[in-house]
Amino acid sequence: MTLTIVKNATCTFCGCVCDDIELHADGVRIVETKRACSLGESWFKNHTAEHLYPDALIDGHPATVDDAVEAAADYLLNADMPLVYGMSNITCEAQREAVSLAELIGGVIDSHTSL
Repeated sequence: MTLTIVKNATCTFCGCVCDDIELHADGVRIVETKRACSLGESWFKNHTAEHLYPDALIDGHPATVDDAVEAAADYLLNADMPLVYGMSNITCEAQREAVSLAELIGGVIDSHTSL
């Protein structure tokens, strides 16, 4: 088995945003981490490239991605006060997109740190 080694990976699990982590991946999952705390190690090792779930669901039923995106857009555009929430485990680029989405739909944005 050939492992891919990624040096200086960034962990976005918490606000520390550690950026000196080394990851060893077998093509499907991360099998080893170096310099990650126990939370970061668990976060990385639970990410997988395996296909475990349907690509999309609508009301709990498998759907095409196009249909699911359309349904999500309908939900968001028809909501009185949509909440974009989370973002503790996403990249900076994804956080930027979340803020843009909240602005576009007239919603509010929040994260777990406000709890």
